[in-house]
Amino acid sequence: MRMSPHHALGHDPSAVAGKSFDRQVLARVRELARPYKWQIVGFLATIVVDALVALVPVWLFKRIIEEGIPHKDKGLITLLTVLAMSAALADAGLSLAQRWWSSRIGEGLIYDLRVLLFDHVQRMPIAFFTRTQTGSLISRLNNDVVGAQQALTGTLGQVVSNAIVLVSTLAAMAVLEWRLTLLSLLVLPVFIIPAKRVGRRLQDITRQQMTLNASMNTTMTERFNVSGAQLVKLFGNHDRERDSFGDRAAKVRDTGIKSAMYGRMFFMALGLVAAVATAAIYGIGARLVISGSIKIGTLVALAAYVTRIYAPLTSLTNARVDLMTAFVSFDRVFEVLDAPRLVDDRLGAIDLTDVTGRVTFDGVTFRYPAGDQVSVASLEAQGASGSFEARNVDVLHNVSLDVAPGSMVAVVGPSGAGKSTLASLVPRLYDVTEGAVRIDGHDVRDVTMASLRGAIGVVAQDPHLFHESVAANLRYARPDASLEDLRAACAAAQILEVVMSLPEGFDTIVGERGYRLSGGEKQRLAIARMILKNPAIVILDEATSHLDAENESLVQDALAKMLVGRTSIVIAHRLSTVRAADEIVVLDGGQIVERGTHDSLVEASGLYADLYQTLTSN
Repeated sequence: MRMSPHHALGHDPSAVAGKSFDRQVLARVRELARPYKWQIVGFLATIVVDALVALVPVWLFKRIIEEGIPHKDKGLITLLTVLAMSAALADAGLSLAQRWWSSRIGEGLIYDLRVLLFDHVQRMPIAFFTRTQTGSLISRLNNDVVGAQQALTGTLGQVVSNAIVLVSTLAAMAVLEWRLTLLSLLVLPVFIIPAKRVGRRLQDITRQQMTLNASMNTTMTERFNVSGAQLVKLFGNHDRERDSFGDRAAKVRDTGIKSAMYGRMFFMALGLVAAVATAAIYGIGARLVISGSIKIGTLVALAAYVTRIYAPLTSLTNARVDLMTAFVSFDRVFEVLDAPRLVDDRLGAIDLTDVTGRVTFDGVTFRYPAGDQVSVASLEAQGASGSFEARNVDVLHNVSLDVAPGSMVAVVGPSGAGKSTLASLVPRLYDVTEGAVRIDGHDVRDVTMASLRGAIGVVAQDPHLFHESVAANLRYARPDASLEDLRAACAAAQILEVVMSLPEGFDTIVGERGYRLSGGEKQRLAIARMILKNPAIVILDEATSHLDAENESLVQDALAKMLVGRTSIVIAHRLSTVRAADEIVVLDGGQIVERGTHDSLVEASGLYADLYQTLTSN
């Protein structure tokens, strides 16, 4: 468990300069580690015992040289040899025990942190995801979680191990011969000073490697997803892409070579100082043997011990930086766990049951929350603070609307009028700023999220499909659905024939974001998923805006069957799709400016009539 000097010097002192251990972070770490308290005690105990056991063989060899050989005592030599072998076996066993303890603690902690983070992040409001870089978020769940685990089982264990090895070895050497022990320490500054310089250079190279690797990985991520690959083929040039990637990869290669060379220089210096110290011990110690001051066994033991002190000493000079750097990962994990969840279950929230489907907007005013209310600055893309969601501007103004159970209300208006925002307030993707949204008379903020979203189904203009089978995507709405249920839902959505024509039917993998399916097929599959969910309230957000005439007709037929008996809020640019609505609401500038049936609104010659005239004339 001893930390390699290269690893110790790889940490960045500048990253923690002037910082001290945050007591709150330490308290939270202790709380996380509480379930592993006795395992940590066992882990540290094996480190201590192992460090002491490692001293035993040298003492035994000293006795063989000083007592067994001079007295030709074969029995003693045999006994001491067996004991030395036993100590070596014990050392191996303790090393294995250390690994067992560290893996149990480390993997357990990784599991706990990942589940905590995943659960917290998936419950964050949608505004969090609109501002957050997905890659940065995934890095927190991977790199920083592993880094946090290393703080306990890696860095902490290594610091304890190095301290015990150093103290026990120096104590053993001092007992044998204090003058030679002091001599072995005198050469250390000659090594530490250049080692520090090499360490700083290694830190710079490590930062460069991280930046260059991130750039290279970003390029691969962007080019290898379906959309990126398609864009390259349509607008890019494969040779140019290869050369651009090659430039990044070459820089990674060059910094890797530099890192390897500086690392080798460090280990050469460590080996050199150990060799010089050993030579000095033998040279001066031999004179002491000749003068009778010490015995030859003592000299051999000192020479064996001296090689054990330089690596721990070097690592311990960086112990504070190592520990604080490791705890930075905990800090970054806690930063995400502390991100506010503005949209969450209230204390005492009730389940929404026996839903009839009445939806009421009561004087609703809404503005998007500021970034510091919903997001973590370090996870945002550069410049995200200037996004539209950060503006303190009302998107909806005093909107009141009552949707009767089983009726269809269409929401239309120009782009940016607030249509999708209005619909997003029903399933609480956001919470209203003023007023209330009610379902069956219950404020949606007073009911549990699970029961609320169980009563609502949404079909968006670009429905998302996971990179899984058709069946898995359908069962996301109802995990217990049988194959017959899937068939019935697909038949109702007019997609069953397409599914059965796929190579593996319902077991066919749809590809990333469902790219193996056409737009109309994805849309009908999303409708089938909705049918399986069987919600009382349906929201259609531009569900047919990107479809051709044939697909639109198929999707409209599927929707017409699905909406029977359900409350539906339909957002559409194509006004032909909402002519049959019980009421059409026209939004403009976040306010309701007109409402009525299609015919009455056309006759009124207002904004709706203008929109309808524009669309029908094109």
